[in-house]
Amino acid sequence: MKAQEQLGMRIKFLRKQLRWSQEDLALNANINKNYISDLENGRRNPSLDILERIAIAFNITLAELFKGVESIPGI
Repeated sequence: MKAQEQLGMRIKFLRKQLRWSQEDLALNANINKNYISDLENGRRNPSLDILERIAIAFNITLAELFKGVESIPGI
């Protein structure tokens, strides 16, 4: 699985832990709701700015946002 797909799954997991909809996350991170959907489905490669906004919305560090996300060489 690609790192961006893993990151999308991680964002979705964190969002659901807070019982937030994609719209809730979008509002809290000042990001378009459709972009959140694309992120969670591994269709976007987010910028550092977007990742920082998501981490701030979740009240976690960037390191915590990436917890469990690995890139597998050659895949």
